[in-house]
Amino acid sequence: MCGRYAQRQDPAALAGEFEAVDRTEGSVGPDYNVTPTKTVPIVVERGGERSVRPVRWGLVPTWAKDTTSGPPMINARAESITTKPAYAESAARRRCLLPATGWYEWQPGDKQRQPYLCRRGDGASMALAAVFSAWWPPSGDPLVTCAVVTTDAVGELADIHHRMPLVLPRSAWADWLDPQRTEVPELLSPQPGVLDELVLHPVSTEVNSIRNNRPELLERAEPVPEPAEQAALFES
Repeated sequence: MCGRYAQRQDPAALAGEFEAVDRTEGSVGPDYNVTPTKTVPIVVERGGERSVRPVRWGLVPTWAKDTTSGPPMINARAESITTKPAYAESAARRRCLLPATGWYEWQPGDKQRQPYLCRRGDGASMALAAVFSAWWPPSGDPLVTCAVVTTDAVGELADIHHRMPLVLPRSAWADWLDPQRTEVPELLSPQPGVLDELVLHPVSTEVNSIRNNRPELLERAEPVPEPAEQAALFES
């Protein structure tokens, strides 16, 4: 799954990485501890222009009665995204990329709550497959929201959690963003070579608190000792 991630680039830098135009108008910036319902940058392609746009993380379907019923839909499973009513229309017509420096993950059942960060080894932004939607209130501007596409975790990532975001290589960006394509089944599973570019390492437990938000959260840190190891520190 993807419930927390980091994005250290400003919109202008993202526009350069993704060969896009910055249309965020200063509404987003670097964020080292992104949580659901925050405003985040996505990359979309409309009218022949690829652009970076601000949206809220947590998809609200076009047909929803309001924006508050149920928890935020931050993730969409690749296996059911084309058939599940909440995501099917977006999967066909409103796909986007969510740039990320890396995503945080925790092992289920880990009482120590040791966070790990998965990122590219070269430090470049990852392109997470995502979908977006626009919800129109009775009056006023639409609320544009997004969800990250997830898939089965593989390799060492599966040792931490059984799900992971779907990371797309540069060669797949144009097809994923193409608004004229309504089906992209070949892109709904991890692409060859992408996982070879990723590294996984423990980070500070400061990530566990959403109040903490600074560049140092991305740095490798020693894992929190298990209870037995902690006891051994006092034995002599």
